[in-house]
Amino acid sequence: MCVTIALYNTASRTTDELRPVNAGHVGIYVCGATVQGEPHIGHLRSASVFDQLRRWLMYRGYSVTLVRNVTDIDDKILSKSAEEGRPWFAHAFKYERAFTQAYAALDVLPPSYEPRATGHITEMIELIDRLIDAGYAYPALDDSGDVYFAATSWADYGELTNQRLEDMEPANDADMRGKKDARDFALWKAHKPGEPGTASWPAPWGRGRPGWHIECSAMSTKYLGENFDIHGGGLDLRFPHHENELAQSRAAGDRFANIWMHSGLLNVGGDKMSKSLGNSVFASELFHRYSPLAVRFFLTGASYRSILEFSPEAMDRQTASLDRLANFLQRARQTLGEDAPALPEVSDGYSTRGVDVPAEFAAALDDDLGVPRALSVVFATVTEGAKLLDSGQDRSQLTQIVAEVELMLDILGVNPSAEAWAQSGTNATVETALDSLVDALASQRAAAKAEKDFATADAIRDSLASAGIVIEDTADGYRYHVKDS
Repeated sequence: MCVTIALYNTASRTTDELRPVNAGHVGIYVCGATVQGEPHIGHLRSASVFDQLRRWLMYRGYSVTLVRNVTDIDDKILSKSAEEGRPWFAHAFKYERAFTQAYAALDVLPPSYEPRATGHITEMIELIDRLIDAGYAYPALDDSGDVYFAATSWADYGELTNQRLEDMEPANDADMRGKKDARDFALWKAHKPGEPGTASWPAPWGRGRPGWHIECSAMSTKYLGENFDIHGGGLDLRFPHHENELAQSRAAGDRFANIWMHSGLLNVGGDKMSKSLGNSVFASELFHRYSPLAVRFFLTGASYRSILEFSPEAMDRQTASLDRLANFLQRARQTLGEDAPALPEVSDGYSTRGVDVPAEFAAALDDDLGVPRALSVVFATVTEGAKLLDSGQDRSQLTQIVAEVELMLDILGVNPSAEAWAQSGTNATVETALDSLVDALASQRAAAKAEKDFATADAIRDSLASAGIVIEDTADGYRYHVKDS
């Protein structure tokens, strides 16, 4: 394709040109949730980032296969399920549904495939066998049934995170017993007394379950092949998870991912969000306090690689910016009526109905998904459109601008006019209520003007204005909008 898209590659520590393994197609694997508990804002940020990447690639004409896994068997799932008094698989499914609902609330496109770890045990066992045969893995020395990757056997171990083996801490995913080296990590964990029998599978080394890292190596290559384009996830997964994935996959003979992308961490009150600090912000809390569209717009406001600072004040600032966009589009669509453009549509690609994004917007997203620069183009275009709207001139140009703005926002996943947000429960209810109240007052105002009671008409107009609602008379009746903050 003619388009050049460059992405920051964590592995090379440079911005590399995207050169798909298969022409015209991009394969992306994103590490999904370990479904031990409720989704938090960090999970939502990662999902939003890779959804934007996917939408942009589709707009650029690529077909995209995005695989996002579900880790539904894990030490923490077994522990949490026991604490909450339910079978581990019921626990995992409960929170898998919570993640699915949170992604859907943010209008994150469903992945092409969403494999569960428990559905791919066979592929993991086969991959572990390959590593043992190649001399990079070994059954535990104490005959416990565990299997470990021998970190010292892979000369490039540490290449993703630019670390030397001698500087690394011991792997903490299994006890030291049976290991040759403290930095060796678990590929297979033997079934232990007290663990549910259903949480183990037969293997050549004895019943057990996979280690965390082997899951993604097996699932990514099953669906995308031994060499694929992009591996993504949050920055917190870079070590040890992604480092271990890379080592075991390359050691097994797979070329694995060409580009590694990591979304930045999220701070709350100046501190990194973490369970130990008790400052996690969960999706359910966010959606109770803010609309999902406002949450997604907040997540969109910074470079995907930067640290994002969450606070009520930051949410308020981003909500005010979103309101400016929404108000412009609402006013413009009211003014244009039947001349308003059709909404952009996305499925396997974008149906843009002949509309293109501005060149500056495209250049920003082609350059390592530069969303802040792209948003500045959106706001500049809105400013131009607002001038046309206020002047009442050149409806065809206004129609073009509305189409461009909605397409840009749709690619970013934050188009206020999109059906996903129009039907998003609370917002739709509030908007309907506001329409009804304004319509009732507008009718009273029109009746007062008809009777030449201009004092009453002006009082109604001023009352609306004091509430932040501007009502305007047109040849086709009234229209209103909420003032920008």
